[in-house]
Amino acid sequence: MSTSSLVPSIKNISHISSQNFFLISGPCAIESEKMAMEIAEEVIRITSDLKIPYVFKGSYRKANRSSIHSFTGIGDEKALRILRKIAETFHVPVTTDIHTEPEAAIAAEYVDILQIPAFLCRQTTLIKAASDTGKIVNIKKGQFMSPDSMIHAVQKVRECHNEKVMLTERGTTFGYQDLIVDYRGIPVMQSFGVPVIMDCTHSLQQPNQPSGITGGKPGLISTIAKAAIAVGADGLFIETHPNPSEAKSDGANMLPLDQLKNLLTRLVSIRQAII
Repeated sequence: MSTSSLVPSIKNISHISSQNFFLISGPCAIESEKMAMEIAEEVIRITSDLKIPYVFKGSYRKANRSSIHSFTGIGDEKALRILRKIAETFHVPVTTDIHTEPEAAIAAEYVDILQIPAFLCRQTTLIKAASDTGKIVNIKKGQFMSPDSMIHAVQKVRECHNEKVMLTERGTTFGYQDLIVDYRGIPVMQSFGVPVIMDCTHSLQQPNQPSGITGGKPGLISTIAKAAIAVGADGLFIETHPNPSEAKSDGANMLPLDQLKNLLTRLVSIRQAII
């Protein structure tokens, strides 16, 4: 399936132009129904005004944690039900990440897009389980993978008779505690005939900190996002929170919610300048 035909399937609302980039955004993790609904409502208000197709994102469970004591979730079913409530209340697609094969079928009952985490992008059985649900599968490129090598992940989905696949760039490991973004990877992965998304928050992580808490450089989110739109990324992934310093997961990487509108407004201007 081509990029142009997959993007409208993400948000089937006729007044939103597929000429624009789409946005996957929300908190790192579902912390409460009230918080998730408030974020969704505000992002929908902003993206509707700017005619940006929108997908709400929230992890129902955090499996990849630096510490055994880190927050992992409020309960799987409770969080999944919140995701479905957001979809039904606001009429937007929702997405979450999965980590094991059984989770694919469980999460597929509640969400529209299944996300394969970067560290698991080579897990054939996980990709197959996600593909077999018939949902859109968004595979994050591993920090250790080249853009060219992601064709194999795409082929795994297609060989399961599912053409609904997307790829997300989230940076490449640079040394032990940093990531860099090679923007050449966006057109390389687009050449596979799939939409390519730039993860503007996780690409700024500073992993493996002695403290056991992943750091980040949220002040550079706009830099990553502007460059991605300038080179033609189909979509952006931006985690956001009303107060990142109080977030229960990945607060060091998230964009403050009150900064989202200004950033997206500038990104729309860049998009209009290059089409």
